[in-house]
Amino acid sequence: MDNKTIAAISTAQGEGGIGVIRISGDDAQKIADRVFKNINGKKLCDMKGYTAAFGNVFQNGEKLDEAVALVFREPNSYTGENVVELSCHGGIYITKQVLRAVIEAGAVPAQAGEFTKRAFLNGKTDLTEAESVMDIISAKSRSAARAAMCVKEGALRKRVNSVKDDLLVLTAHLSAWADYPEEDIAEVDDEMILSVCEKAENELESMLSTYDSGQAVKQGIDTVIAGRPNVGKSTLMNLLSGYEKSIVTDIPGTTRDIVEDTVVAGNVILRLSDTAGLRNTDDKVEKIGVDRAKKRLEQCGLLLAVFDYSRELTQDDLNLLEASVNVPSIAVVNKKELIAKLDINKIKSKISNIIYISAITGDGRDELISKIEEIAGTQNLNPSEGILANERQRSNVSNALNSVIEAKNALNMGLTYDAVTVSLEDAISELLEMTGEKTSEEVIDRVFHNFCVGK
Repeated sequence: MDNKTIAAISTAQGEGGIGVIRISGDDAQKIADRVFKNINGKKLCDMKGYTAAFGNVFQNGEKLDEAVALVFREPNSYTGENVVELSCHGGIYITKQVLRAVIEAGAVPAQAGEFTKRAFLNGKTDLTEAESVMDIISAKSRSAARAAMCVKEGALRKRVNSVKDDLLVLTAHLSAWADYPEEDIAEVDDEMILSVCEKAENELESMLSTYDSGQAVKQGIDTVIAGRPNVGKSTLMNLLSGYEKSIVTDIPGTTRDIVEDTVVAGNVILRLSDTAGLRNTDDKVEKIGVDRAKKRLEQCGLLLAVFDYSRELTQDDLNLLEASVNVPSIAVVNKKELIAKLDINKIKSKISNIIYISAITGDGRDELISKIEEIAGTQNLNPSEGILANERQRSNVSNALNSVIEAKNALNMGLTYDAVTVSLEDAISELLEMTGEKTSEEVIDRVFHNFCVGK
């Protein structure tokens, strides 16, 4: 690992109460002392870890700003190295000038994710916990933040280690029994191997089952609100988003292009698109919006198909019902406070999930959100159990599961225990790569590539 002392701005680039410049490496205190002068004259190099000092930051003899210096000593820091954090007044100019002073004093600019990468390489965190850092930073909802924090605290690592440890014990037993037949080692039998494999298979399948619902919590679902003009699409958009995002009038064709917003519906993030009313039209501008709406409908992850409770189905409604067959859909029957003229049975023949609402009054909103959570699989999701956060983790668990199944199949086919052991070792290797205990530099670089500088 590169042992150079690194530095970067660790707070957001913009105006704020404070800006933090983080310095990490063997010479963190020494470099900080070259730019920071404690008001009591004591050097940071002489201070204990987990202590703070107030003073001023200088560059070429000129005072830049007042600052608070926090001192951390290895290995009891975020990175596991000596660390100093200089907290100055927030602002683009000041923080950049303080960083420049630190670099001129001997530090080198940190690369994206380098602080967390050093924490991983120094054994302060495993790879899944490191990945959760950016998930915490980018969380757009309470559920997403909670899921990421649970992974950061080791929930997923504990699940992986439980499976890995069982497989390690089994493979060690198989190897010892095969290699040292003269020793007094308990004989391995098929029943014991199957028991361990089935337990591992169940747990790995359970982990995989969290992926899609975890992505709904973390990334959100591409959701389209569609229907013919004046059924209440824009009102529904405003109801879900909590403010007037779409223009609402009684004039058909008001929404001529796709209006987008990101909202939190219960435990699910919805990337909402309010589309132009689906109908045949001679208006060239409106027709472009309708065509875009149809294309977006084909690509969405969830369709909220809106119908008017007080009006009979039209051909445009029927066309929407046909399109709904190809995507997860909820029929949102709006204006339920009016007299019914809608053929509900016709809708039920195409869409099983039907919710009645009044978009104007908000009645039925909770039921709609509950149905969205049900379809997304987040109703019973428990983040504290540790959920898969990304495709890398999903791939490792999936490959491990396939290897465990191969081991079971080898056993059932009557193959030697050596063949069973090979498959079990493949499963262990995947789990070791997932936590970073055994992985390539390429994988590590890929994990930290998308991190922000300063974290």
